[in-house]
Amino acid sequence: MEIIASMEKLDSQIRNAVRAVIIRNQQILLLLKEGGDNGEHYALPGGAQEVGETLEQTLIRECIEEINSPVTVGELIHAADFFKYKTPPQPHVRHQLELLFFCSVPDDYQPQNGGHPDKHQVDVEWIDLDTLTDLTLSPLFFSEFLAQINKDKASVYLGSVR
Repeated sequence: MEIIASMEKLDSQIRNAVRAVIIRNQQILLLLKEGGDNGEHYALPGGAQEVGETLEQTLIRECIEEINSPVTVGELIHAADFFKYKTPPQPHVRHQLELLFFCSVPDDYQPQNGGHPDKHQVDVEWIDLDTLTDLTLSPLFFSEFLAQINKDKASVYLGSVR
């Protein structure tokens, strides 16, 4: 409760965000983004659930938009509360529920932007898992979590993350 008590202008809506964890040959598929508050950084493919969509439908739609490929959605591997600070014109905090799923792409998939890439998205890249902690990922907790993904079987719910 400490994190909530310290927030001003907390958005009244909770946003579900699904993310695809796509790993092949000890590499993970990530979006490269430039600009915004984070400068150059990486992110997992995925995004916000729309009213009437299942989590699986959301993840498939978002991946078509961002990486130009449908995905096969596997197991839920982690869930975490994330409080995202939004900047002007109206600074506020958005409460997101981040849901990460193992997914796969077709064997012949080549990284490419989809027809409706995410804001600030400039590329899609396969990144070696052992270099993740050297990169800036958004949200920040993804770096440590994903670097350990093949080593540990941790609990699914991560609690509140930064």
